[in-house]
Amino acid sequence: MTPAQKLAGLVVLILVLMAGAAGAAWQVQDWRMGEKLAEQAGQFERERGEVSAAAAKQASEETVKRLTLEQRLAESDQQHTKELFDAQRNQARLRDQLATADVRLSVLLEDSASSCNVPSAPGAVGVVHAARRAQLDPAHAQRIIAITDAGDQGLIALRACQAYVRAVAP
Repeated sequence: MTPAQKLAGLVVLILVLMAGAAGAAWQVQDWRMGEKLAEQAGQFERERGEVSAAAAKQASEETVKRLTLEQRLAESDQQHTKELFDAQRNQARLRDQLATADVRLSVLLEDSASSCNVPSAPGAVGVVHAARRAQLDPAHAQRIIAITDAGDQGLIALRACQAYVRAVAP
């Protein structure tokens, strides 16, 4: 072997050793990077689990709040429906009593002759002390009852709306 061939063989050997060393270094870097990536993936999974748990807890709390609000609104709705039914029943009973003449509506007439509406003679004392009253026509009385019925229903609906707003926007 000539010295040039020995030199070429030596260069090839050095190149092979350098390639092997580079490959080994590459494998070590790949192994280190794999460890770092695995560690980062584990940390990411833990963080994602914590975020998921927090989101699940918040969703659960919101569900409990919503169910509580729905229950309060249902109870309020039942109460206002009962009030409305009672008012309608009372108005129907009053209309029936007016129709059968069991009850008559009357108005106080102003007595211009006397400045005081207190009865002069002792006796049974009522809430109203005026001596003169005029009975209303039954048709007019029915219209008055219908107007008060509509007013009662409006007031009950207004209270229901106010209760709803108070419950929804505390």
